[in-house]
Amino acid sequence: MPDQTVVHVTEASQVGEARRTAVRMAEAAGLGETARGNVAIIVTELANNLARYAREGRVLLQTLPGPGGGAIIEIITLDRGPGMPDVGRCMTDGYSTGGTPGNGLGAVRRLSHEFDIDSTIGAGTVILSRIGNVSKTSGAARQNFQWGTISLPAPRETVCGDTWRIEETEAEIRVMIADGLGHGPLAHEAAETAGKAFDQPDSHREPAMFLERTHPKLTATRGAAIAIGRCVIQSSVFTYAGVGNIAGTLLNNSERRGLVSQNGTLGAQMRTVRPNDYQWPTGWLLVMHSDGMQSRWTINHQSGLFSRHPAVIAAVLARDFGRGPDDLTVVVIRRLETQA
Repeated sequence: MPDQTVVHVTEASQVGEARRTAVRMAEAAGLGETARGNVAIIVTELANNLARYAREGRVLLQTLPGPGGGAIIEIITLDRGPGMPDVGRCMTDGYSTGGTPGNGLGAVRRLSHEFDIDSTIGAGTVILSRIGNVSKTSGAARQNFQWGTISLPAPRETVCGDTWRIEETEAEIRVMIADGLGHGPLAHEAAETAGKAFDQPDSHREPAMFLERTHPKLTATRGAAIAIGRCVIQSSVFTYAGVGNIAGTLLNNSERRGLVSQNGTLGAQMRTVRPNDYQWPTGWLLVMHSDGMQSRWTINHQSGLFSRHPAVIAAVLARDFGRGPDDLTVVVIRRLETQA
């Protein structure tokens, strides 16, 4: 997966940069003319809102795989306040406080294949829009899981020293985060070596065996902390193995289960890997993150954040619990009700 592209939007002159970046990404992903036009409208509307009303606004852009081999452009905007006092009013069809081209968040929602929003007074707002060459119904019906990711480089770095992978089939899902030691290009090289190992057709599906086989591939790099998990849908068992400081948690509204990793560094020093099995019930979230995020993060259940789209949850966690001087990757996956 390519790094997430970040455009800071704190004034009106940066709106055009965000729009042009998003349209170039849509063109590279092969989106049609109509979809590219919708991407431009959505980014212009959301970026204008950041420039006019928000503090520390950012537009996060990335290309994700869509159903049937297509591509999806993901647009996430986040800020640190002031927040929306009445989200429902802002979502009213045609409502706009600024007269922007999209005529309000209602238009953004209509143009998006997936849309969600979380806003808290004082903390800020996160908005998700996904758009691609797929229908809304096909995007919703294909999944047993719903997921979102944030992966950001350390300040003043051009590449992220972390990487992530998710592979979902009808029978299972696999997820991995790799954190190259340090940050910058050499950390990026180590993390991407692990990512390429995951991408190989002969990549071992058992988490512990994957780590054992990836360890020697990293000896020519700085090394990396890696955690990988696999859930077979029929059994509801999530098998997890980690080496180094990647953290994992399964949780619902009332329970929280930490996932066990062991000390070491792939490519440098690693003991025999011992996997652990956990039950992953439907409706529960999996949160995995690198050490760029604080370990004592929380989800405010009273705010309704737990029920938001995993991409929105990931963005809120990254905004509120990021350490600041390090690469940060967080993956959030919700297991959905099994579809007939």
